[in-house]
Amino acid sequence: MSELITAALVDLDLPAETKNDAARSLAERMVAAGRVTDLDGFLADVAAREAQMPTGLDGGIGIPHCRSEHVSVPTLAFGRSERGIDFGAADGPADLIFLIAAPAGADDDHLTILSGLARRLMDPEFTGALRAERDAGAAAALIRGEEAAADESAPDAAATKETAGTAPAAPAAEPFRIVAVTSCPTGIAHTYMAAQSLEAAARAEGVELTVETQGSAGFERLDPAVIAAADAVIWSHDVEVREKARFDGKPLVDTGVKAGINRPAELIAEARQKAARGEISTVSDGTGPQDDGTPSGGDHAHFGIRLRTYLMSGVSYMVPFVAAGGLLIALSFAIGGYEIANAKSVADHFVWGETASWAALLNQIGTAAFAFLVPVLAGYIAYGMADRPALVPGFVGGAIALTINAGFLGGLAAGLLAGAVVMAIQRVKVHPTLRGIMPVLVIPLVASTVVGFLMFIVVGKPIASLQRALTDGLNGLSGSNAIILGVVLGLMMCFDMGGPLNKVAYAFAVGGLADPTPGSLKVMAAVMAAGMVPPLAMALATTVRGSLFSRTERENGRAAWVLGASFISEGAIPFAAADPLRVIPSAMVGGAVTGGLSMAFGCTLRAPHGGIFVVPLIGSPFLYLLAIAVGTAVATTLVVLLKGLRRTAPTPAPAPGEPQISVAA
Repeated sequence: MSELITAALVDLDLPAETKNDAARSLAERMVAAGRVTDLDGFLADVAAREAQMPTGLDGGIGIPHCRSEHVSVPTLAFGRSERGIDFGAADGPADLIFLIAAPAGADDDHLTILSGLARRLMDPEFTGALRAERDAGAAAALIRGEEAAADESAPDAAATKETAGTAPAAPAAEPFRIVAVTSCPTGIAHTYMAAQSLEAAARAEGVELTVETQGSAGFERLDPAVIAAADAVIWSHDVEVREKARFDGKPLVDTGVKAGINRPAELIAEARQKAARGEISTVSDGTGPQDDGTPSGGDHAHFGIRLRTYLMSGVSYMVPFVAAGGLLIALSFAIGGYEIANAKSVADHFVWGETASWAALLNQIGTAAFAFLVPVLAGYIAYGMADRPALVPGFVGGAIALTINAGFLGGLAAGLLAGAVVMAIQRVKVHPTLRGIMPVLVIPLVASTVVGFLMFIVVGKPIASLQRALTDGLNGLSGSNAIILGVVLGLMMCFDMGGPLNKVAYAFAVGGLADPTPGSLKVMAAVMAAGMVPPLAMALATTVRGSLFSRTERENGRAAWVLGASFISEGAIPFAAADPLRVIPSAMVGGAVTGGLSMAFGCTLRAPHGGIFVVPLIGSPFLYLLAIAVGTAVATTLVVLLKGLRRTAPTPAPAPGEPQISVAA
């Protein structure tokens, strides 16, 4: 097994000023060592992970990390910055930066080493030694843990010395016992750092704590006897805890993984308080924690965040059906014309040498895939709320939404209803002998019946009426109304560049393609055009005024040309992360202009994707490209002006006695 880090992967005088520059500098060492195959591709994966949640930790530590197909072997690079680099930690810049690179299919041995490093980062002696080290090879050895073996017996020796010659102590009081679960989206660093932080705080409080880390290498389940003996449970997680029902009937603190790292003592105190009050949480596989019907751990204060998570779960599973089905339909139109949608079934009539038959085949395969959009959306919204038991009622509700012509809105409602009904059923306490059949028989049967009744009899018809009104409204859009809608959708597409708001606008447009009308095709075109603006604008800005951008940003700008032309809005994320107050508003204005112009020009699009390769499928393609060009120019002008103002702003004179500090623009 290759060494995780070598002297060549250590930079004890990291010159970078920003986190993007730091990541690039350390990644270049990985490329030179033959451990990263594509520098820009890997850095894009690092930036995408950083956009999910800042990787700075209290104590001057930055841990940018990701899993990437461009990594050949699990690798760690270390850099030490004298001035400090902002990685988003609450207590200020980081001077110790660890870039962790894991392959998409990293082996368990390497991930175990990475988890060990993550735990040691919570040890002040370890980080202090790294700050004092002057030799790159010695720093690499320290990070590999080669300095720790000699001290492994020290705690036992100290304990022996402390207790020697003392009288036998009275039996100690029974310790307070806690079991904890930690997990994060990547499962490489934060998972194990939260575990280490909780363990250290528990030792200081005299609490007996056992942690289950649900990381990338899987997880070893806590002994059921340990769980049974626990007085309380702590979940410190940013992804769903697996096999939650094991912790049923215990006082539960449910929070994010960063809380486990930064304020473990508070979580332990909260767990003790809940146990003292006799609070008991009811959890089962597929539901969140409840204390007498109210989510614990403060989750009730974040309902909007949880609702967004549920909806994004459905959208994320729907998108592959959209991509496959929509692009097949679009390709069939390109080959056989729009009338191919009325062709006979290829099961009854197919001629191998006939172009029209192949076009009809593509169209009918794509149509079959598109038919799953609403059921998949509903099913996985319900799955995001209540796990596997909610899949059946969710899919059933989505299918009913299609039957009663409730469309995309009906799918949203069906998914939320199914998840809520299943969560309600899971609150009911049942005899232990029935628990085995609940998720596979009772819950799907009862929930499907309830959801079916609600969709057919209660809410389905009003939603179908709303859907028809929305469709008629889109068909009737003209003049200023259409332009306003295009402006709003453009703003949404460019606000978070591939994030939740962007996905909402995209899902709204795609929902209209399930039953295409002239209005829905205009919406699709406006959304796709606006989504291309942020990366194209950043690419153009770095070309016309490169002096306003760092070397790393100029290199990212060259890649942004391709990303923008391919409708990959995320190509602008590195720029937005480095300067959000200038880049994001500029991109939003450009996207709004593009969306409004596209609607004003009456451009249409039948494919659920943007980019230059769908231009042949666009109605009024030259006006469509003009809308993108104008929006890109507007966004570029704004970002250049805003960055230029920052650069030329006068620097206030230092107060008497203060040193004169020169900062490069």
